[in-house]
Amino acid sequence: MQSNILRTLVGGVLVFGSLASSAQTDPINVVTSAVPFLRISPDARAGGMGDLGVATSPDVNSQFYNIAKYPFAAQKSGIALTYTPWLKDLGLTDVYLTTLSGFHKIDEQQSISGSLRYFSLGNIQFTDNFGNDIRMFRPREFAVDAGYSRKLSDQLSLGVGIRYINSNLADNAVVNGVTYKAGTSVAGDLGLYYTRPSADGSGLSLGLAMTNMGAKIGYTDDAAAKDFIPANLTIGGVYTKVVNEVNKISFGLDIHKMLVPTPPSLGDSAGLINYRNKGVVGSWFSSFGDAPGGFAEELKEFSFSSGMEYWYNDQFAFRLGYFYEDKSKGNRQYFSMGAGIRYNVFGINFSYLIPSGNGVNRNPLSNTMRFSLVFDLDGNE
Repeated sequence: MQSNILRTLVGGVLVFGSLASSAQTDPINVVTSAVPFLRISPDARAGGMGDLGVATSPDVNSQFYNIAKYPFAAQKSGIALTYTPWLKDLGLTDVYLTTLSGFHKIDEQQSISGSLRYFSLGNIQFTDNFGNDIRMFRPREFAVDAGYSRKLSDQLSLGVGIRYINSNLADNAVVNGVTYKAGTSVAGDLGLYYTRPSADGSGLSLGLAMTNMGAKIGYTDDAAAKDFIPANLTIGGVYTKVVNEVNKISFGLDIHKMLVPTPPSLGDSAGLINYRNKGVVGSWFSSFGDAPGGFAEELKEFSFSSGMEYWYNDQFAFRLGYFYEDKSKGNRQYFSMGAGIRYNVFGINFSYLIPSGNGVNRNPLSNTMRFSLVFDLDGNE
């Protein structure tokens, strides 16, 4: 049974990592956390642009990237549903992420929003220490959000959100006298969004988002065994050029930094104790300077999303993107593409992660697809 639990936990790490190959010569020291499903880009529009999202034009899925964008949305209210088969390139057929999001503008100054994320890790066969089958179990995780955002001026808005997280990986399994229960946590989001378009709609937008800022999560009654959740800081900008009445194109860049302590070097038992005992708030600040390799390693902990989006007549969209993460910090490096169509109150987006690498170096996220359905509930746009 214990091996299956560990396999499940490892599967959670694989959720968003292209693991470095055995030929990797640089030291590998990946910043990890519990509930990594919260770092998966959960909608097809951003997925087609290399996970770009903190400063893109507002849409119904802004809840996942920068909650502050909603007051600038063209629509009054909307709802979206996204389905993402996960790690299909590894032959997994029952692992997936599905999300539901929605928002409503109370007036021209303020909005409320909410979302649900559900991640299924597929069926796991539990066994005893002798390899005998005990039962099947489907590990699963979910998060429920609620948010409020408001304009501070004609160009600037602020958003805040709260999130409940539940991670059930072992279904009260008992290993060596220890009961593994579902882990829970509460976290918050904070976002800022600035936009100042010209008369024709061209201009620069900037965004800042701090997400998953919350308590550690534990799977046993041992308070010392709790793990950090994936607190994250993202800043970014998008420039939009309206070419004419029917053609519009945007280019953007997001910079990400996990606000989670860097694990100590292998064999550093004192460092491991210190890592485990770090407080949550203090770790957000110390994460900018705690890498064992110093400043050079610290710089490697930044990852980047870059992308472009082209709209024709505000009805047909084409997207390209690239995501970069250093080899020693997870090695997620991939190109993505996507498309969208919008007609009246209905929209659909699709994204595809272009395959890369070969053999053991093949990116396990290759061929990842996302499908999003978007509904404009007021139908005015």
